[in-house]
Amino acid sequence: MHICLDVSPTAQKHAGLGRYAGEIARALAEHKERFDLSLFYNDDGQAELPDYLGHLPRRTVKLGNKPWRLAVLLSQMTRWPLDRVFGATDIFHATNHLLAHFSQARTVYTLHDLIFLRYPEYHLPYNRWYLTLSMPRYLRAADVIITPSEWTKQDALHYYRLPEAKIKVIYEAPAPSFQPVSDPGRLAQIRQKYRLPAQFILHVATIEPRKNLSRLLDAFQPLLVDWPDLKLVLVGKKGWLYESFFQKLQAMGLQECVIFPGYVDEADLPGFYQLAELFAFPSLYEGFGLGPLEAMACGAPVISSNSSSLPEVVGEAGLLLDPTDTAAWSQALRRVLADSELRRDLRRRGLSQAQKFSWQKAGAELAEVYCSLQPEIKTRSAC
Repeated sequence: MHICLDVSPTAQKHAGLGRYAGEIARALAEHKERFDLSLFYNDDGQAELPDYLGHLPRRTVKLGNKPWRLAVLLSQMTRWPLDRVFGATDIFHATNHLLAHFSQARTVYTLHDLIFLRYPEYHLPYNRWYLTLSMPRYLRAADVIITPSEWTKQDALHYYRLPEAKIKVIYEAPAPSFQPVSDPGRLAQIRQKYRLPAQFILHVATIEPRKNLSRLLDAFQPLLVDWPDLKLVLVGKKGWLYESFFQKLQAMGLQECVIFPGYVDEADLPGFYQLAELFAFPSLYEGFGLGPLEAMACGAPVISSNSSSLPEVVGEAGLLLDPTDTAAWSQALRRVLADSELRRDLRRRGLSQAQKFSWQKAGAELAEVYCSLQPEIKTRSAC
């Protein structure tokens, strides 16, 4: 059975979606005896596959993201098949919230989240317009829909009245490299490379409104009375609608207390998690919440929002808080910073919780989804 997987987010170095598509490709490549895997991506001029996917066959188109998104939508609206463009014969798996029309290939569609419906004010107008118009079409057209959490599945059922049997929850996982760093020399090297302070709170995500970073600043500032050298390290590039956050940062006079390391090599991220006193994630909404899971896998104590899918990911391994309760956040940050025994307990519980998630398991569950479409596929299959 031939599987064509869209890895555009990976080639274009997008954060969460890129990690997802890349790890799915890596997991499926382990099923060589069952599947013939090929990759597809839109080369926007800077796209490049990571080395671990370089050996796999691929097809590309060379369009800007906006023209390509419109072309895919027109394909779906006019029912103009794009099987040959993608090189898809049996199954096409969409990972980038885009699904063209296919005349032969069956389709699997990963619905990462419905943030544009829950928090429309946190999306740019073009994205909101595009997703409002395209999402119902894509979800109706897909043979199977994958969601990364039960929360996102329930959102899909609520907003689009989809048949529940059409949706399968398959949890994401941290990449295999996200584990505690045992070499003190390696940790010292990472600290020196990025000039990390001796004591810091870590947050890893794109800078955008739903990440709730302005409230994190409010919770962080009172801590400086007791920990004057404490820093807040924010790893992640600027996303959209971030101007108000930087205006607030300046107005509060915290420019020297908040560190932006810039681009961080993925191989160095486990060191960031391990060097941090704790990982704080006050997000208002997540379709899954990979950041807290990566933090737990690397042994960082986690304080997380209790909204959307995050309780499914963190479980009882972290402190879960209302993302709108600034006082509770400040109190929890203070409690974890002051209590070394609590930090040890959270590290232990986090490591145990993270072991429940693996890309190997996700790949096996995806393989079963593909094989469930076998009766509709006329080519030979190893399922």
